Amino acid sequence: MSALSLAPRALYEEVAELLRQRIFARELEPGSWIDELRIAEALGISRTPLREALKVLAAEGLVTMKVRRGAYVTEVSEKDLRDVYHLLALLESDAARVVAQRASEAQLTQIQTLHLDLEKAMDNRDRFFEINEAFHMLLMEIADNRWRDQMVADLRKVMKLNRHSSLFKEGRIEQSLAEHQAIVQALADRQPEVAAERMSAHFMSGLQAAQ
Repeated sequence: MSALSLAPRALYEEVAELLRQRIFARELEPGSWIDELRIAEALGISRTPLREALKVLAAEGLVTMKVRRGAYVTEVSEKDLRDVYHLLALLESDAARVVAQRASEAQLTQIQTLHLDLEKAMDNRDRFFEINEAFHMLLMEIADNRWRDQMVADLRKVMKLNRHSSLFKEGRIEQSLAEHQAIVQALADRQPEVAAERMSAHFMSGLQAAQ
C-alpha cells in the first residue's frame, strides 16, 4: 500500500471507505487478519482513526473484531448468505411494489434506460455488477423510505463479500438480465404484486447462484 494524503476532516470515514473498497476488491481477503500497524504506516496516520474506521466496518458487518486477536475481514457463511438474501428479498420486493404504484412516467423511463445499460454490459462482469446495483438503488430511491434504504445499504455491503462467485456461475448474468426485464415489465404495467413477486424470485435465484 502506498502512502496517501488524507484530509484531516472525518479522517476515520475516509479510512473506512479505503478499507471498504479494498475488501470489496479482494485486496483484503475474507478471513484475513487486518494488520493495523502496517496499514497505519502505509497511510501515514495514527492507529486511532484506523481503529475508529474498523468500528464502522464492524458495524456494517464487513469486519469481525476478535478479543485479543484484532480485526478480521468477515467470512460469509452459507447461513449468512441465506439470511441476507432473505431480508433483501423482503425489503426490495416491497420497494418494487411501491414503485409500481407510485413511480412517475419519467422515473419508469429512468428504470428502462438503466436496464438497457445493463444489457450492454453483459460482457463486462464488473460493469454489469455496477449497473445492477445502480438499478436496485434507483428503485429504492423512487420508493423513498430512508429507513428501508439504510437497512438495504448495510445488507448489500455484506452481499458484496460474495458477489463475484455468484456472477461467475455459468449463465447467471443472462438469467439475471432476464429477471430484471421481467421486473421492469411489471413496473411498466403497473402491477405491484407481480413486481414484488418477480423481485423476490430474483433474489432467490441470486442466492442459488451465490451458494
